[in-house]
Amino acid sequence: MLKHLGQLFFIGISGKALTEDEKKFIVENDIGGICLFSRNLEDPKQIFDLCQEIQSLKSRQASRMPLFIGIDMEGGRVHRLQPPFTQWPAIKILGDLDSSSAAFKFGLFMGDELRSVGINLNFAPCVDVLTNPKNEIIGDRSVSTDPEMVGKIASGLARGYIKSGILCCAKHYPGHGNTLLDSHLDLPVEDVARDRMEEVELPPFKKAIRSRLDFMMTAHIKYSNVDPDWPATLSKIWLKDILRDELRYRGLIISDDLDMKALADNYDKADIPVRALQAGCDVLLYCNEPDSPPVAIEAVTRAIDSKELDSAEIQASIDRVLAVKKKKLMNQEPVSLKEATTIIGHPDHMRLASSLRDGELPEDILAK
Repeated sequence: MLKHLGQLFFIGISGKALTEDEKKFIVENDIGGICLFSRNLEDPKQIFDLCQEIQSLKSRQASRMPLFIGIDMEGGRVHRLQPPFTQWPAIKILGDLDSSSAAFKFGLFMGDELRSVGINLNFAPCVDVLTNPKNEIIGDRSVSTDPEMVGKIASGLARGYIKSGILCCAKHYPGHGNTLLDSHLDLPVEDVARDRMEEVELPPFKKAIRSRLDFMMTAHIKYSNVDPDWPATLSKIWLKDILRDELRYRGLIISDDLDMKALADNYDKADIPVRALQAGCDVLLYCNEPDSPPVAIEAVTRAIDSKELDSAEIQASIDRVLAVKKKKLMNQEPVSLKEATTIIGHPDHMRLASSLRDGELPEDILAK
């Protein structure tokens, strides 16, 4: 087993505090990150305490590295944190208002609130171009139907998150804006031409890459004209040939949840993590099924031992994860809970969110 292999795994937890079994699993396997959902979140103090508890485990892990603590906070329908946290509108409004300065402040203010309670990674922004108006899975999670606008606003959001001191993640590469199927429930298959994707779906991801974000999340969608055999998460063509070699992305590639039915109903549970790593994923995300990470770690270990997985490539992924943590997380000073309460729901944050909902831009806040 390669040293620090568990750094490639990002897992969910069951409740509002860690169980003894969860602590044991995270420590013994040197797990790299924890993803928080509504089931884990109550109020600022509880979230603050949970993040402190998670980070306390690093001193007992082999890597002794801070853990990624991630959350889906896009605004609108995908909004895990409830009041007194600022309630942000869907990012479509930023495209409607055509304001990169508002996007920057949106990311900055949201990031400030996340970081104040110990969350250090936001699985946002959504960089999908809404090319199908009947696509309710994405809908107002997309900035616009215009690729240029999506890239402009997504870049502003990313710069805001980064300025706040948290990591961010463009999703869902190479584009989820055209599908009618929800990959949580089924495997979407798209027959759009590569040329069309070069003009529409890919430009916003190129812009997001230039904003120097640290994560890119893959889509569980098969684009049959580009790779007829594999969905993007499991596709060497999409991840190695295009994202790494053509687009020259150097950050971390994280899968969407590998237990989603798009993959789970079509591939063997033990084969999925192995194939995702072969394709070029650096980090494997498991959100809701506690039995899956142990199966995945065992399968990946076997595949390394049998040389089905290239140990040098896996080591390169581990090194990329550790490099991001050393550069971005090692020197982060946590704020106190008292200070966090002054950041959460700050009047400027509340007024920006309210103004955006009303289709207005508060110029005094944007000028600060």
